[in-house]
Amino acid sequence: STMEETDREAVATAVQRVAGMLQRPDQLDKVEQYRRREARKKASVEARLKVQSWINLSVFGCQVTLRALNFTENKELRKNDLHITYREVTAIFRYFKIISFKISKNNYYSHSPAFFLVLLLFFPEIVRETHDLIERGELLQAHRKLMDLECSRDDLMYEQYRMDSKNTHDMNLIHTYFGDMQKLSEELAKQLWMVVQRSLVTVRRDPTLLVSVVRIIEREEKIDRRMLDRKKQTGFIPPGRPKKWKENMFNILERTVSTRIEGTQADTRESDKMWLVRHLEIIRKYVLDDLLVAKTLLDQCFPPHYDIFNRLLNMYHQALATRMQELAAEDLEANEIVSLLSWVLNTYTSVEMMGNSELSPEVDVNSLDALISQNVVDQLLSKYMSTLTSNIIGWLRKALETDKKDWIKETEPEADQDGYYQTTLPAIVFQMFEQNLQVAAQINEDLKTKVLILCLQQMNSFLTRYKDEAQLYKEDHLKNRQYPQCYVQYMIAVINNCQTFKESIISLKRKYLKSDMEDTLSISHANMDATLDIIAKEGCSSLLDEVFMDLEPHLNELMTKKWLMGSNAVGTICVTVEDYFNDFAKIKKPYKKTMTLEAHRRVVVEYIRAIMLKRISFKNAEERKEGAERMIKEAEQFRFLFKKLAAGSGEDTEGLCDIIEAIAEVIKLTDPSLLYLEVSTLVSKYPDIRDDHIAALLTVRGDASRDMKQTIIETLDQGPSQPNPNYVPIFKEITVPTLTVPKLLK
Repeated sequence: STMEETDREAVATAVQRVAGMLQRPDQLDKVEQYRRREARKKASVEARLKVQSWINLSVFGCQVTLRALNFTENKELRKNDLHITYREVTAIFRYFKIISFKISKNNYYSHSPAFFLVLLLFFPEIVRETHDLIERGELLQAHRKLMDLECSRDDLMYEQYRMDSKNTHDMNLIHTYFGDMQKLSEELAKQLWMVVQRSLVTVRRDPTLLVSVVRIIEREEKIDRRMLDRKKQTGFIPPGRPKKWKENMFNILERTVSTRIEGTQADTRESDKMWLVRHLEIIRKYVLDDLLVAKTLLDQCFPPHYDIFNRLLNMYHQALATRMQELAAEDLEANEIVSLLSWVLNTYTSVEMMGNSELSPEVDVNSLDALISQNVVDQLLSKYMSTLTSNIIGWLRKALETDKKDWIKETEPEADQDGYYQTTLPAIVFQMFEQNLQVAAQINEDLKTKVLILCLQQMNSFLTRYKDEAQLYKEDHLKNRQYPQCYVQYMIAVINNCQTFKESIISLKRKYLKSDMEDTLSISHANMDATLDIIAKEGCSSLLDEVFMDLEPHLNELMTKKWLMGSNAVGTICVTVEDYFNDFAKIKKPYKKTMTLEAHRRVVVEYIRAIMLKRISFKNAEERKEGAERMIKEAEQFRFLFKKLAAGSGEDTEGLCDIIEAIAEVIKLTDPSLLYLEVSTLVSKYPDIRDDHIAALLTVRGDASRDMKQTIIETLDQGPSQPNPNYVPIFKEITVPTLTVPKLLK
């Protein structure tokens, strides 16, 4: 029979093969080795035959199933909860053909053919299981299954590629059948990226989950490398490779960091004036917190070669630089520019942020790049200075306008703790300067100096306006002396403000100016002091004008018949002056002292002017005596008054009243032959007495002839003068009416 023949042939072939192996005596030693090799070959052939028969059976089964499915309406077969669609069975049918062909060609496999068959038959079920694992968050197990599926598909494709690389039809067939696997990979990736996005939160709550994600990424990186190596050798790479999940992870971290920084702006300028300060503070807090978590916890969840902390540090730095550049490009207000620059130049590297001790030594603030370039910093500073300049001009103008409104109030100005009248102007101005200097100091020393110079420059212009306004105030008052009601008190406040301004300028410079910069401001400081002195002097002068306008009717009574008859003009003058000086007590010391001296001087000048007006000419020695004694008495009244007013100032004002007494002595003289001597004594003491003064004095005396006057005047011109070194000329201010002066005396 055929079977027996086959057996005989097999034995004959075997004998032949054995004979071939054992031709030399030494080959007998290798009998055991030959036996093992032949056993292996036999087992391999038997396995192939077994699988081939299994495949044949399966193919037959598939054909039957396909025919059955063709007849079923719903085209679905349900057996043991295993869902197989018509398309799937068709695909399996084709695969079996491929595998059967390969096995028959004796190709090499990384998995056993039986594994492939199980995989092909149960592929949809494995996909569903993997999907469920992903949904339950069991990512490591899901990834293990996905790797098995991918590995099988890739090996199958590789075999197809080796067998017939141009057969795209079969290649597409495999690709299509395993199509759901690509979606699985994407689904898993989506889960991984969600964990990566929340890694700083996850690492605190569930570090194991993060470690699993990193392990999965590491596995994929290894497969990527293996596939790329194989591509170099064979030219084949499976679809979707390399996945580059590590690179993807870093990209996602980068986007997450950027979004975190951008998302901290909760407010706009419209909704909150402090929007930028708030925004920057939230950024500071978030970044510091995140980096501390990254250093202490995150670092342990990643392999060292990921250098995760430094990578994150770099991402935060880049995201911050981008955000700061965006903010710098906005139309920022002056205070916002300062907030931004202060944050960028100081806060960022301070202990409140990157300089935090817990971040060192990994973070070295000295090696961090600048968040914005020097060029942008300079542009911002320049914009800040120009905005600040216009702001200061506006603030000063507004402050002066507000102060002027107070000047016309019907209530007295407030007084300081020492009782001196003042307005709020100096406090407002210097508070505004202080605020801006403190703000500038947050950025750097250089800006602080620039702002101080700017403040003092603007102060200089402002004081000129202040002077003009005080002058206008005085002029308006002179048009109607009943208005404003508290003119004197507010003029005193203006004078006192000058002293406050002087002190404030000194204190501002002491506080904010380095001593080596002192010279740069000395000229402007001197200018300001000079302007303030003028304002105060003109203010004092206008107040004395007030006094003398009230004194005018009483001064007009001096040296008249009424005066000689015993008028109380000087008594009234003294009371009026004292009354005014009760208000003037509210003037600060340096100005008040000057004012007391000036009032004393003006009273004496007006008294002497009254003599020189020649309103009276004494008729006889009796009248002269009476008039002279009255003058001496009144000089004493003035002396007493001004001593009282100057109390405590240590001023010697005796000399002024002495002039009145010296003139009285000339008038009182009874022996005309001694007149020249008396007059020459007067002239030597007060060398600014002019000829017309002597002529007027002799006219008031009433007993000197024209010749006598002329002789005395001509002789005096040759006389020596011995003035008191402290004497301040007084007669030069006094004019004598010319109409009654004889022509020859001119």
